[in-house]
Amino acid sequence: MTREATPRTVTLARESEGVYIATNAKGDELRFGRGEGLLSPVELLLAAIAGCSSIDVDKMTSRRAEPERFDVTASADYVTEDGANILENIEVLFDLAFPAGEDGDAARKRVGAALRASHERHCTVSRTVEAGVPVALVEAPAAE
Repeated sequence: MTREATPRTVTLARESEGVYIATNAKGDELRFGRGEGLLSPVELLLAAIAGCSSIDVDKMTSRRAEPERFDVTASADYVTEDGANILENIEVLFDLAFPAGEDGDAARKRVGAALRASHERHCTVSRTVEAGVPVALVEAPAAE
């Protein structure tokens, strides 16, 4: 078994109370938080799960035919128990349509395999969530 680890980092800066800017190593930014016009962190998690698998499925099917419809919905139950919050029953629904004909048929035949490959091997986000990887919240040392 070959194992290779490459670090990934996202930094977060506070814009105002409840509003944050995430920046990746390339300098790309995403504004999110709590408030009008912002996706919440929970919504970003659902978007990340849906987006990760969408990239995989798109790549594996669109080389056969360009989709006429590619709509993906990620949903979950937001559960609060004893003051602690968690998402349960996460589901990602793929609503795909391909053109009639041989190329569209080939793309349709690839969907099931593409979903399995994404879920079992390629989608880092959903695989990490399912694995229950620990998250450490660490305070930076005080500046002198």
